[in-house]
Amino acid sequence: MAGNLTTGGGKDLPGDMNRKSANTDSLVVCFGEFLIDFVPTVGGVSLAEAPAFQKAPGGAPANVAVCVSRLGGSSAFIGKVGDDEFGHMLANILKENYVDNTGMRFDQSARTALAFVTLRADGEREFLFFRHPSADMHLHESELDINLINKAKIFHYGSISLIEEPCKSAQLAAMNIAKKSGSILSYDPNLRLPLWPSAEAAREGIMSIWEQADLIKVSEDEITFLTEGGDPCDDNVVMNKLFHPNLKLLIVTEGSAGCRYYTKAFKGRVPGIKVKAVDTTGAGDAFVGGLLSSLASYLNLFQDEKGLREALAFANACGALTVTGRGAIPALPTKQAVVDALTKYNAS
Repeated sequence: MAGNLTTGGGKDLPGDMNRKSANTDSLVVCFGEFLIDFVPTVGGVSLAEAPAFQKAPGGAPANVAVCVSRLGGSSAFIGKVGDDEFGHMLANILKENYVDNTGMRFDQSARTALAFVTLRADGEREFLFFRHPSADMHLHESELDINLINKAKIFHYGSISLIEEPCKSAQLAAMNIAKKSGSILSYDPNLRLPLWPSAEAAREGIMSIWEQADLIKVSEDEITFLTEGGDPCDDNVVMNKLFHPNLKLLIVTEGSAGCRYYTKAFKGRVPGIKVKAVDTTGAGDAFVGGLLSSLASYLNLFQDEKGLREALAFANACGALTVTGRGAIPALPTKQAVVDALTKYNAS
């Protein structure tokens, strides 16, 4: 089984017009925000200096859902957008990418969220959000598609929906439904400090649901923040402060350098693939999507270190290819592109 991880199990690519119906036995349901990113057409400038902006769909959970589908997997998205042109555009983008969007809701009183994303010379990002409030924050527990959540093999979410009610209660309820139905809970905190009232509120909010997750992915910067200055490279910091008894897998991403993995039985590191970064938007989401697409088709990944390392190499390649294009969803790779990149990397 492990040998199939780098080829996504041989499923049809999303671009195939005759693609078979999605396999709900391996459904990945992603919960959270979906918005419009406005990215400068040139890099290394401030928002004020940008000559023009290119609009692109964004939002970490939606990015992950599209990534899973583009890799040949089965995915769905649950969240709320405005009943406006941008909101309906986003719903159509999911449909075009073979993501089940029946869990989406449309708000008539709030607009779809917008984010202006500046790209520094090194490809890293700075954010300016327009959410005062935005539609994603208005999702109510009563609007959840419970049947869709119950079908999830993996239920993936972040922390941004925890910032405000009513979407906080909706997320907690969705997590509880997914857990009771036997789903694997996947958590990427995806820290966006400007959206929280304070750093302490962000830390407390992110950690409030920490121990419910089966799988957690964090960046080195997030480790330093969550542990209040702990060394993200120190295994003792990671294991003592962030690993919890119910956790099956903790992943620490290291950007272009790759990632580290921690389970109760083993730990290690998988190097990344070097590419020229154009825009790092969505790289972490592509990594998560790559990993979840492997996990959905092989749930014993947590116990199989060889298979896990192959899955993480695949996920690293997903992230690497995504930074070579602008915007998150437009730059997400196909399965074949990832396989080709891994083949080239392994041959070098």
